[in-house]
Amino acid sequence: MEELGPQAHANDPECGQRPVPALSHHGSQRVVLLQTATLLGVLLLGYGYFWLLVPNPEARLQQLGLFCSVFTISMYLSPLADLAKVIQTKSTQCLSYPLTIATILTSASWCLYGFRLRDPYIMVSNFPGIVTSFIRFWLFWKYPQEQDRNYWFLQT
Repeated sequence: MEELGPQAHANDPECGQRPVPALSHHGSQRVVLLQTATLLGVLLLGYGYFWLLVPNPEARLQQLGLFCSVFTISMYLSPLADLAKVIQTKSTQCLSYPLTIATILTSASWCLYGFRLRDPYIMVSNFPGIVTSFIRFWLFWKYPQEQDRNYWFLQT
């Protein structure tokens, strides 16, 4: 019987996942923990900078808006890291269609909200979410996903 859930494509070379013994992934956990700690450190340094070294509230607000915009833009651009793999393999199995829909709805909503407030930090930082969603929609159109056999079994 085939597995459902996250392990359904564990042997799929297109997704870059390989089955590993349960205890041998501690090295990758250490890397993720280090990355998380580094990001938390950056956030704490940013917090300290904005509240301790920038006494002017107006300048603090402007710099904080820029800081948050950079993080938001990098969040929306991160799925583009898989584009080369998608184009090379001509498969969108590693892209999430529901996440693409959620991204375009969320980023478009925030852009409209920022437009109403005339806030460039909200508009500019969420616009890449719309652009990257359209790129992913184009990829889904160009390389349609094959219907997952496990999903087909669930429908019958």
